Amino acid sequence: MTSTLPTPLGYADLTPGHVLDALDAVGLRGDGRILQLNSYENRVFQVFLEDGRAVVAKFYRPGRWSDAQITEEHAFALEAAAAEVSVVPPLVLQAAPDAVGLRLAGTPPTLACIDGHRFAVALRCAGREPELDDPATLSQIGRFIGRLHSVGRRQRFEHRLNIDPRRDGQRAFQLLIDGGFVAADQLPAWRSVATAALDLVVAAFDAAAPLATLRLHGDCHPGNVLWRESGPKVVDLDDAVQGPAVQDLWMLVSGDGPTMQRQLATLLAGYTQFMDFDGRELSLIEPLRTLRMLRHSAWLAERWSDPTFPLNFPFFGSAAYWSQQTAQLREQLELMQSPAGD
Repeated sequence: MTSTLPTPLGYADLTPGHVLDALDAVGLRGDGRILQLNSYENRVFQVFLEDGRAVVAKFYRPGRWSDAQITEEHAFALEAAAAEVSVVPPLVLQAAPDAVGLRLAGTPPTLACIDGHRFAVALRCAGREPELDDPATLSQIGRFIGRLHSVGRRQRFEHRLNIDPRRDGQRAFQLLIDGGFVAADQLPAWRSVATAALDLVVAAFDAAAPLATLRLHGDCHPGNVLWRESGPKVVDLDDAVQGPAVQDLWMLVSGDGPTMQRQLATLLAGYTQFMDFDGRELSLIEPLRTLRMLRHSAWLAERWSDPTFPLNFPFFGSAAYWSQQTAQLREQLELMQSPAGD
């Protein structure tokens, strides 16, 4: 596998000492205990403070988002929290008296930059993945997402991305082809089925148009929903996006057709207590799943020059990987061509 992509800025100089110094600069003094949390896209640390609190500091991947995009995500989280929707919002930051070289952004300021690294801080929130096979849990999550979307529809994102299947799919496809990531012996088959799959994705969105869009979590899979005694609490709005409501619902259901239909019915029964739902969007579930598959491969490719990725995804780029991708895309072709409910 070869790559023609440029090497991005990295995190080589982001040592534990730098993390603690950054928090000191915004008046959050650590007691020396620091734990790096699992995150591939950004660098995320749990830090214990001298005042007894524990916070999570997220250092953003350089070049991925603009300040305006990050602070718009933060504003959405703060707005949701103010409406008593259970999200984990960023802390409002202020410079410590002895801070040097610190820049704050956002109104109120929630994004800081020091020594070339931008970061945000939130209070630590513990929880576990929800038990999605429990109808009561699924219904409660549906109500929660409905409340989140009731905030999301108040206004539009101006700087965050909009879901655009034609643009997003073609970008992923071209990145993989132009970068030389697809194994040569698998390229003809993969290219053929990926092209056909993207055509069906775009056709499904065109057939459902026009669609209402709103501010979304964007990556609402079970790992981003913390289950607590009080119910669900959502974390990580890093992929917040403008798009159709179903984007925040489809990743919470799985299984065969009848099982997914039952789960969706339960999820929507809770959701529609707070938000109307356009039933036409159900036809976008498999197209969105297909788009996510292609974009995941492109994400691995785009980050391949980050040493973390070859270490954690050693299978990427192999003939076996692309053979599997081709087989899965063929399955998606069949699902997208099947009548709804099959």
